Amino acid sequence: MKKRYIYFSVACILLLLFQNLILSSYRNSEDQIHRKQFNKQYGIFSLVQPEEISFCDERLPISDNHTWERLDKQLLRNTYFQSNTLLYLKRAGKYFPIIEPILRKNNIPDDFKYLAVIESGLENVVSPSGASGFWQIMEVTAQEYGLEINEEVDERYHLEKSTKAACKYLLEAYDIFGSWTMVAASYNMGKTGLKKQSEKQQSNNYYNLHLNPETGAYIFRILAIKEILQNPRKYGFYIRDKDFYILNKVKKISLKKDNVDLIKYSKELGVNYKLLKTYNPWLRKDYLTNPKNKEYKIQIPESTKGLVFKEIK
Repeated sequence: MKKRYIYFSVACILLLLFQNLILSSYRNSEDQIHRKQFNKQYGIFSLVQPEEISFCDERLPISDNHTWERLDKQLLRNTYFQSNTLLYLKRAGKYFPIIEPILRKNNIPDDFKYLAVIESGLENVVSPSGASGFWQIMEVTAQEYGLEINEEVDERYHLEKSTKAACKYLLEAYDIFGSWTMVAASYNMGKTGLKKQSEKQQSNNYYNLHLNPETGAYIFRILAIKEILQNPRKYGFYIRDKDFYILNKVKKISLKKDNVDLIKYSKELGVNYKLLKTYNPWLRKDYLTNPKNKEYKIQIPESTKGLVFKEIK
């Protein structure tokens, strides 16, 4: 009886060892197949240097190895931070048609729309320093260029008006520097700070200046976004026309009242408060006292189809 038990136990152990051997062999084979498929289908590629790249027709000296390294760094960051860059592409379809004609009307080169992308990602964000809106304008600067800011209204969040204010700054800066690349750098560093460094280093060429790390990378960030957004498939981004975000057609309503309850007012306009705020983010409260009876232009969608939903009973 003992011998039978011993034989049975040994057989069970041998069977388990055999099963483990088979399973291990299967797993190794499966891993090898998986690794081959991974190596075949997935890869991270270095980028091919563009033959030529410029900002506002001012050419980047890309043949210089150090200059290419600085641009390559920004191209890689935006190429392989795919979700973020894909959102830039989608939002560009929605907001560039608003920004572009304003730049054109104010004699600002079209490339400055890419500055707005790197400043805010084309969103109404607020920086730690308090800069706000698509163009990341500080409160003092905003008021200097004619934007209204108070507890109830902040026109830094008004895309058309803030773009016009940014144009005023850019034109003033061009009168100082005579170079659009330097103008863009001054948007990050400030006109006074950049002028001081230009005079100190005895150079008026951005690519010759030793600047703080943020301003030193600023133009390269713009150029990288411009290159990718102009040539998305070259960098692996496949986006169809129907994938771009769109802004619904709007109509403008004149509002020249005081002590307006914006929630009730939205109902009078046939929309809801959410839509009123979405299309007019510069309205910062749910009321507008407007003591001077100033005339405001309120935007609402021409059609609310698919935008206003049935209330739950």
